[in-house]
Amino acid sequence: MASITVRPPALTSTSEPPPIFDGTTRLYISYTCPFAQRAWITRNYKGLQDKIELVPIDLQNRPAWYKEKVYPENKVPSLEHNGKVLGESLDLVKYVDANFEGTPLSPNDPAKKEFAEQLLSHSDTFVQELFGSFKGDTVQKTSSAVDYLENALGRFDDGPFLLGQFSLVDIVYIPFVERFQVFLAELFKYNITEGRPKLATWIEELNKIDAYTQTKVDPQALVETYKNRFLELNKIDA
Repeated sequence: MASITVRPPALTSTSEPPPIFDGTTRLYISYTCPFAQRAWITRNYKGLQDKIELVPIDLQNRPAWYKEKVYPENKVPSLEHNGKVLGESLDLVKYVDANFEGTPLSPNDPAKKEFAEQLLSHSDTFVQELFGSFKGDTVQKTSSAVDYLENALGRFDDGPFLLGQFSLVDIVYIPFVERFQVFLAELFKYNITEGRPKLATWIEELNKIDAYTQTKVDPQALVETYKNRFLELNKIDA
């Protein structure tokens, strides 16, 4: 069972800003954003809850000070550290892994290092394929994306994860798989793990890691959001 963690309420347009650039390291996220979830899992897994303060933002009603004073891009995640603010989820996962204490998430083995770079390079394409599946044959388009993962999971046999052992590569992919697994099961009655035993085991093993399960999105809210996006794009009356 995952340990229970109380999530602080998300900051809105009426919320006061934290004391920005006071020396505190802060990770700005949204509880619903898969890109922010990557950085959030990384922080948790490395045991940095006391070193990196979590600042959740309500993306539907975001505070003006976030863009003006913290991150002009006005996106999440961003990391306030050493008097500067960094963004982009892939960069942040690597940055937190390299610059903070805790269990390393990057491989040392040259073969794993090389494969990690391939998988990280492919992650943008993977995400585009998933979100692109809202238009057209959703199940077919999603299938080719998750087939890529099923094949990748067979590369190393010293564990159930993408590099055998748990790494930043798993962190980069799971937020999106989590969302589409729920959405496809609910709307299309399609189980992405059927016929993909390695993917099924990967998801099962990830769900044993507290650092990840503590960040999972509310499935009902997720289905509602994605269903609305799907219907809007396909101009179907709900």
